[in-house]
Amino acid sequence: MTYKEAIFFIGKCLTISHEKQNRSEIELELKKNKIDWDIIVKVSTAQYVFPALYCNLQSADFLQYLPIDLVEYMIHITDLNRERNQQIIKQAKEINELLLANNITPIFLKGTGNLLEGLYEDIAERMVGDIDLLIHNQNCESAYKLLQKNGYFNKNKISKISKYHRHLPRIIHVNKIGAVEIHKEMLRKEKSKFFNYDFIKNSLEKINGITFLSFENQIKLTVFSKFINDDAYLLKNISLRAAYDIFLLDKKLKKHTSINHNHLNKELNAGLKLYTSILSQPKNFSFISSKKENIYLNKYINSIDNTKQKSLTTKKVKSYLWFKSRFTILFKALFNKSYFTFVFSRLTDLNWYKKKIGFKTKPNS
Repeated sequence: MTYKEAIFFIGKCLTISHEKQNRSEIELELKKNKIDWDIIVKVSTAQYVFPALYCNLQSADFLQYLPIDLVEYMIHITDLNRERNQQIIKQAKEINELLLANNITPIFLKGTGNLLEGLYEDIAERMVGDIDLLIHNQNCESAYKLLQKNGYFNKNKISKISKYHRHLPRIIHVNKIGAVEIHKEMLRKEKSKFFNYDFIKNSLEKINGITFLSFENQIKLTVFSKFINDDAYLLKNISLRAAYDIFLLDKKLKKHTSINHNHLNKELNAGLKLYTSILSQPKNFSFISSKKENIYLNKYINSIDNTKQKSLTTKKVKSYLWFKSRFTILFKALFNKSYFTFVFSRLTDLNWYKKKIGFKTKPNS
């Protein structure tokens, strides 16, 4: 089984709780007993969908076709992730209550938002990193300081809040499982004006006292987070976790919706074309799928198993992006106080140097 075959097999497995045709096709494949489970575990783990894969196979009653030791391992990992997510949900609700009590409304984004709004049949499906909050720019520092007063801290001792980055320094709590990122912007700086707080503020949803983006904007952010913030458009990377989120968000739309964005359609359409081609075509939303998007998809599919060429291309693109971003920051630091402060704080931070050369620093408590 090649990497490409593994990607498409896992993608189809993630739809079997909702797609009868895919369920039948996956069962036929499983009955042949020719699945390379080693590569399936490796790819699904790297793509952060291993628990989601298990949950869908369990829901379809397909675990009978899997090796017993693999099922036991899947149960173990999924149980651990469910327990972690229970703690994430509890922590997020505490943060919501704290900020609301101080007249600050947090908007929960991405994985944590998905858990809180009940996107998944089983909360164990989603692997979550940080707790991401979007807060109106004028309240960001107040929210940050409020969380600091309640035991949160930055383990790298970043004391200055940079105006240049889309989120404030990441903070943790010794008694809490999730790190917190307070976002003033959702996208990196050169794109942020096209998809920001002002853009989404009039379409927010509230469920049980917790605020979220509309489902349409959640779909957009899911693509933008990868294709813009993580440069997936240039790197031609896929995120099965993001694709699965979009697959489920499609089910939440109450009416047929045209997903488009005037200034960011290039990344949006390419992402939606890739994600829906790997999993399943959307039922409740449509998007532009022109010759350009088809060419992008074909380039991705043609490169996916050409590991040497893809590795070389990825290194070149990453090097270009790294030098471009560093040069831009240094150039702007010459005449912009915020950028100068950021650069100066880095150059005078001993822990930053230690981190770059591989030394581990103990978190502060």
